[in-house]
Amino acid sequence: PEALTIDEVPDPRPGEGEIIVDVRAASLNFPDVLMIQGKYQRQPDMPFVPGCEAAGVVSELGSGVRDISIGDRVIVLPPTGAFAEKVVASADSLIPAPDGMSFPAASSIALTYGTSYHALKQGAALRPGETLLVLGAAGGVGLAAVQLGKAMGVTVIAAASTDEKLAAARASGADMTVNYAAKSLRDEVKALTGGRGIDVVYDPVGGDYAEAALRLLAPDGRFLAVGFATGEIPKIPLNLVLLKRCRIVGVFWGAWRKDNPSASRANYRTLMEMFDSKNLEPVVSQEFAFEDFASAFRMLAERRAIGKVVIKMPTA
Repeated sequence: PEALTIDEVPDPRPGEGEIIVDVRAASLNFPDVLMIQGKYQRQPDMPFVPGCEAAGVVSELGSGVRDISIGDRVIVLPPTGAFAEKVVASADSLIPAPDGMSFPAASSIALTYGTSYHALKQGAALRPGETLLVLGAAGGVGLAAVQLGKAMGVTVIAAASTDEKLAAARASGADMTVNYAAKSLRDEVKALTGGRGIDVVYDPVGGDYAEAALRLLAPDGRFLAVGFATGEIPKIPLNLVLLKRCRIVGVFWGAWRKDNPSASRANYRTLMEMFDSKNLEPVVSQEFAFEDFASAFRMLAERRAIGKVVIKMPTA
């Protein structure tokens, strides 16, 4: 991240059906780290402005835009470009920012909660009374999954690598916790479930923990492959899937959202109702000034973040 630079570039102009948003805050997500390393599955051409999630105020409307006004508080999810003072976005992709929510918090909810809710609802068909194991439970998507699991009526076991991270998971509603850096994930979860196992595993971590978690699934369990924060893509023996009668579900929320816009909008309506009723609460661990972007990237890349890391724009 230290190789990135802050440059003056021409202001973006809205095309038909587009709007310009004056960015107040933008949050980091793991794809941003992968993109600047040239490792993301949908890599933009160089040079590019990173950032795929921001909140701000509509400042300009393109032709054909309806039902949006200059001054509206909104959340945007551009493929890139959010770490800038202004960003162009498709008008039909905007999400209204919840009333009373700060811009840093609003910039932190769309991708993490959108990913986690899609994973648990469409991916796992999570049912009340089931047991959910969340790996990497103190990260952005991890804490979102913990909170959503509780809101959806399941027992949540949160797993993370430090006691500080587990404390954050408990504060977000986790029923039980496991420090998998200090103890055996397999032994601890078996003890917590009385040997029954887990109905759903939510895994944004990958690496060695993936197979260990899959082995903990009860019959007809579902394993949600969300990401690979360790940097290591696990190789799962498929005989385990056969023997355990389980499913492995790939969660690529960005592609699903593009292919299923109506279902995605319905998900967001439900999520906003949950925020309004205080069932969900975004966790922002640290806010960085725009010029200190490298520190923000480092915190996320080194897996030190709890919840979301946010960059505040000079105009905020």
